[in-house]
Amino acid sequence: MMDALDRRIVTLLQDGVPICDRPWQEAATTLGIDEAELLARLQRLLAAGRLSRVGPMYHAERMGGGLTLCAMAVPEARFDEVAGLVNAHVEVAHNYARAHALNMWFVLATEAPADVARVLAAITAETGLAVHDMPKLDEYFIGLRFAA
Repeated sequence: MMDALDRRIVTLLQDGVPICDRPWQEAATTLGIDEAELLARLQRLLAAGRLSRVGPMYHAERMGGGLTLCAMAVPEARFDEVAGLVNAHVEVAHNYARAHALNMWFVLATEAPADVARVLAAITAETGLAVHDMPKLDEYFIGLRFAA
């Protein structure tokens, strides 16, 4: 379970990690704890599956890269196998199961826009399954925050 301090940590870090020489120390000071405790708590939350990752969110397109949402219809018996093949690509930002005919969804972020097609073709060849490419048409900032 998450205690009150864990919730304060998650709430604080949703707004970003300080950009400075000692970001974890600065965040810990804001929380009234030391850096070692902050890092230990983050490791515990990650190990327990309460957090899936702690790290920056980059805007791939603004950095000259490509970004797209993808979906696949994966036979249930092959789901873990296909997830392993898809996740082996460093360009796959995250991958998750959905209760839908298209039951595997993932985000692809590449160094260059042209790389999107290359990676999708590789995934199709490796899995033998079609990858549905759903590039962004418009972008909306909704300020999504999760209650901790």
